[in-house]
Amino acid sequence: MCGIVGVLGTHEVAPILVEALKRLEYRGYDSAGIATVNGGHLDRRRAVGKLINLSDALVHDPLRGKSGIGHTRWATHGAPSEVNAHPHKRGPVAVVHNGIIENYKDLRAKLSDAGLLPETETDTETVAMLTQHHMAQGKSPVEAAIATVDELEGAFALAFLFDGHEDLMVAARKGSPLAVGHGEGENYVGSDAIALAPLTDRITYLEEGDLAILTRETIEIRDREGRRVNREARTINMDAARVDKGGYKHFMAKEIAEQPSVISACLSAYLTESGVALPDPGIDFTTIDRLTISACGTAYLAGLTAKYWFEQVAGLPVDVDIASEFRYREPPIPPKTAALFISQSGETADTLAALRYCRDKASVVWSVVNVPESSIARESDLALPIHAGIEIGVASTKAFTCQLTVLLLLALKAAEDRGRLTPERRDDILTALRALPGTFNAALGRDEVIAQAARRLSEARDILFLGRGLMYPLAHEGALKLKEISYIHAEAYASGELKHGPIALIDKNVPVVVLAPKDSLFEKTVSNMQEVMARGGQVLLVTDSAGAAIAGNDVWKVIQMPEVPEILTPILYALPAQLLAYHTAIAKGTDVDQPRNLAKSVTVE
Repeated sequence: MCGIVGVLGTHEVAPILVEALKRLEYRGYDSAGIATVNGGHLDRRRAVGKLINLSDALVHDPLRGKSGIGHTRWATHGAPSEVNAHPHKRGPVAVVHNGIIENYKDLRAKLSDAGLLPETETDTETVAMLTQHHMAQGKSPVEAAIATVDELEGAFALAFLFDGHEDLMVAARKGSPLAVGHGEGENYVGSDAIALAPLTDRITYLEEGDLAILTRETIEIRDREGRRVNREARTINMDAARVDKGGYKHFMAKEIAEQPSVISACLSAYLTESGVALPDPGIDFTTIDRLTISACGTAYLAGLTAKYWFEQVAGLPVDVDIASEFRYREPPIPPKTAALFISQSGETADTLAALRYCRDKASVVWSVVNVPESSIARESDLALPIHAGIEIGVASTKAFTCQLTVLLLLALKAAEDRGRLTPERRDDILTALRALPGTFNAALGRDEVIAQAARRLSEARDILFLGRGLMYPLAHEGALKLKEISYIHAEAYASGELKHGPIALIDKNVPVVVLAPKDSLFEKTVSNMQEVMARGGQVLLVTDSAGAAIAGNDVWKVIQMPEVPEILTPILYALPAQLLAYHTAIAKGTDVDQPRNLAKSVTVE
């Protein structure tokens, strides 16, 4: 969840570290800090809250040096405070960390016997204490870092900086992502390529268990067995790593507006004149009898939507699990089962663990990711990029719609392979898909109507979302978005479940958002909507012109979407769900891009 960066440079490093941390702040913003070595002396500055507070602290108390490490935190062990902020420094070593050290209490007990006591509530301080202990036993900085890493259990990406060593940094990863950047007379480490993009376009992603020893001129990588290894250096697309708001007030607004272009890019990557084309080695769905999907958060809801597509269009049975629950119930994986994992970052800890559970059980492992170099992508038999580009807003928008687009294309491929889709039906769907970016542009024109409705929603304490069929997962996505950034309690229900308990919540103070295009289940959804209105509920209906003509007169508010084939409605109707959450948060004055208690890339369990 946290973001880390390290620089062995030739210029004053503090402003470089802060600028890199700005690009990583989506990973956490509870506190931030940097440490540098200057004239052989190791020092640090830290601040609670967002990165601007650290910038202010550095203005009043500058930190010199051309070697440094930095960190922006999402708190796990210990409340956000300056004393708990990274880097953690004990004696001659400073450490930044992303992940969780699971055996830190045992290590603390061991270190207490040696006379070393903690000064913070964090697990990370134990890493610095342990390194300090090893150095006190006569080990060199590199030897001490290696000995420390060998004793750690859990997930971590670590960077070590040492007093008296201005041309040395040690980095290690297990479970959490970490990249090494190659420069000219400079070298770097970072949680991902985004942080390093302004510094270099040559990146090496450390593999599981790797440890890197950096100087300004050399990078030595050792694997989990301690053997020196060569890892591929990749050239990254600098344009793809750009992080700016492009004139929008918020990243989320920009990313919502980018959906027509990124969906178009996604379709271009997978569609040819003859149909759906997947990267090598491709997929043959005739060899698959069942599909199991695991993901977290919004990605899980994309998977839940895909279940309807795979089962209805392709006739392929699908199980969908929240990744954090999947591996702990130890589900049996029958023969001819494909395992599919969905993750925006490709580093989601629970999803990665679920993948590893399936690795030697499923007949094949696939992933749908936004980062082709990520751990989940590298550990899959086939990784399917969604081509959404960098997404900075914590509440996922364009990544979700691109995930849906790829999953629908997969379902169409499955239907073709299994003889469930006629060429005429396939061509009709693909024609509508190719028109979808233009449809999205038209739907973005409903922004002001949605903003007006959101101002009313912002006054509520509780909001319900209802949907049936393909709109049921979308109802959950709408509720999740609203909770994430407006902090209003929202829940989603299948419309037909309303009378089985949740209808007790309905009164004039609880707005009910109904997602109901004029589809095969529309009349049933309207009946459920009438049950709400009969009890004084205020209905906000999101539908198309045909639906509005039938049901629009009696409801509080109608948001009218362009008409699309039923199979495409989950992708299009994600847009009003996103805009409702965005404008409700604006009306409430909450932090849209960096909502409290959240971070973008969930790399801890």
